[in-house]
Amino acid sequence: MMLTIPNILTPEQLRQCRAALEQAAWQDGKQTAGHVAARAKDNQQLAQDDPLSVQIGDFILERLGSEPRFIAAALPLKVLPPRFNRYSAGGTYGNHIDNAIFSVPGTSHRVRSDLSATLFFSEPEEYDGGELVVEDTYGSHRVKLPAGQLVLYPGSSLHRVTPVTRGTRLAAFFWIQSLVREDSQRSLLLELDNAVQALTAEVPQSPELVRLTGVYHNLLRQWANT
Repeated sequence: MMLTIPNILTPEQLRQCRAALEQAAWQDGKQTAGHVAARAKDNQQLAQDDPLSVQIGDFILERLGSEPRFIAAALPLKVLPPRFNRYSAGGTYGNHIDNAIFSVPGTSHRVRSDLSATLFFSEPEEYDGGELVVEDTYGSHRVKLPAGQLVLYPGSSLHRVTPVTRGTRLAAFFWIQSLVREDSQRSLLLELDNAVQALTAEVPQSPELVRLTGVYHNLLRQWANT
């Protein structure tokens, strides 16, 4: 399942975040890659313990916690604190698959990367290239979203970022461990949730809503890993 979620950040929140990120102390992104991924990675990142990374990352997590679409799609159990990258002057990241398990900095906790997420800070017209390309069983998907929008996709996907040949691409990226590990099961639950929400708006007194809601929660009870 690949899903776009709009309006994670307001225009004013975007302006403030971008102003800070444009003055940030960026480092070579290869420092954060494994020995295989480092050969494909040519970008810049903020250090995970950079105060700005922590500040904006905490703010993004707060926003996601109040975003119903994100909660319904990801069913998050754990969310790794967001990280930040910058692509310019031909910067790219070749085909790779993200690590299955990530450590939460400064803790003994681990996060399984069921879902990957990218939140865009740059508008598409501000840079050439820089598409997130995700490969799955249905083909190749190219993603280049307006600033403030987020894309969710399975963490098991082969993906890349095409070279940025003009301008600068700023983004946050992070991983989610879901209550429901299997992507196909999460997709079914989201489709069922969407149907319940639509029926609630159209026929709010329907007794079938109780039954459908019960089916949703019984499936979640059966599939959830906590």
